[in-house]
Amino acid sequence: MRRVSLSAEEAELWARVTGTIRPLSRERIDPPRNGEGDQPKAGGVGPPPPPLRRATPPPSAPRPVPLPVPAGRNTLDGSWDKKLRSGSVTPDRVVDLHGLNLDQAWTTIDRAIEQAIDAGDRVVLLITGHHRPGEPPIARGRIRAAVHDWLAASRHAPRIAAVRGAHVRHGGGGSLYLILRRR
Repeated sequence: MRRVSLSAEEAELWARVTGTIRPLSRERIDPPRNGEGDQPKAGGVGPPPPPLRRATPPPSAPRPVPLPVPAGRNTLDGSWDKKLRSGSVTPDRVVDLHGLNLDQAWTTIDRAIEQAIDAGDRVVLLITGHHRPGEPPIARGRIRAAVHDWLAASRHAPRIAAVRGAHVRHGGGGSLYLILRRR
């Protein structure tokens, strides 16, 4: 890599620019020793450059975040969670919300949970579609973004034991398992 020398005027300007930068990390690193830094010797003209700061490392891959339980409690035991993570649970009922608007989706979820409770189902697979982040006019992913709030405010919230992300074989990030309480 070729190093470019700055004139005294450029070095002073660069020092002023870098002085306005807020650090990403609070860690301080030692200033460069003689000849190791990128700053050219300006012959003693201008203020010394501010100390160099270390940037934070790039974020690693995001960890899966546990999905909130609508009723505010985590009531599944380890065997249930293990079965759900492995995809070995077969849903008793599947509700696909693709192609529905928000009102239709809410009505469909409410009706499906009511039917599942009446039939004694324990596991409902709710296919919401993947969340699509972005600014409007992107209108996709609104159902996925709203479903947790809907379930928490639902008249069926006390009957929902847990909400978990679905296994890849059941839709992965675009689906949820609703585990209903026993009667």
